[in-house]
Amino acid sequence: MDRLDAFKSIAAQAIRGELSFPTNVDATLRLQQALSDPDCHADDAARLVQTEPLLAARTVAIANSVTYNRSGSDVTNVRAAVQRVGFRTLGALAASVMVRQLSSEITDPDLRKRADALWRHSAHVAALAQVLARRVSFVDPETAMFAGIVHEVGGFYMLSRAHEYPGLLDGDADDWLEHGEVTVGRSVLQRLGVPAPVMAAIEAMWNGMRALPPETLGDTLLLANDLSPVASPLVERPGATTIAAAASIDFAVGDGTLARVMEESAHEVQSLTSALL
Repeated sequence: MDRLDAFKSIAAQAIRGELSFPTNVDATLRLQQALSDPDCHADDAARLVQTEPLLAARTVAIANSVTYNRSGSDVTNVRAAVQRVGFRTLGALAASVMVRQLSSEITDPDLRKRADALWRHSAHVAALAQVLARRVSFVDPETAMFAGIVHEVGGFYMLSRAHEYPGLLDGDADDWLEHGEVTVGRSVLQRLGVPAPVMAAIEAMWNGMRALPPETLGDTLLLANDLSPVASPLVERPGATTIAAAASIDFAVGDGTLARVMEESAHEVQSLTSALL
């Protein structure tokens, strides 16, 4: 089977709902659904989070990041961390664990390297989206961070299946963009129960359409993607700027500029990114 046929095969299976997830993804998905129950209280949430060590560690790390720790007083336990970050941020963190679990069973060194690079890219985009939403576009920052976390989930799924198709990632990366990214990405996002506004934002990013200054969640996500210092290892999106050119993106933001906002927020972005990694 050649590369195009392989991408088309993965996409066709995704359309039919034939998605193969590692067992731990299904477990974390059930955990996320439990956390989204309106009757789930903070103590219940803390107990649920503690059943997933990676989620527990990430929750405490995010709670102690510059964005959420305005008082400068670190928390040292999951219950306090859950109370500080809130359930919506907790949902985004559960999604980050699921995204990472998609590639947890990859053993091929090259695929592993790509998956790790893709997560570094996703973490940077998520952190940038959160800050841009709060300080520039004024859309919901927690939703923006969630969108950044899951915007490459189709790529993680493809990498998790790549060992079944030798040579899948050899050659032109545009083949994934044209024959798999949207179809596979949309199917995996739907399977994970991603909310409609986040789906719409990621669709807008796939289309490469945005306004500057950013006005919508999709605009915010695409700008965060362009500003990320770590590019996706899978594809260079048409219309996306290079890292060097991204540094020149600027526009007025209130009484300042985007460049000033990014300079003032650099430590915050770094803290959030580190917590997600």
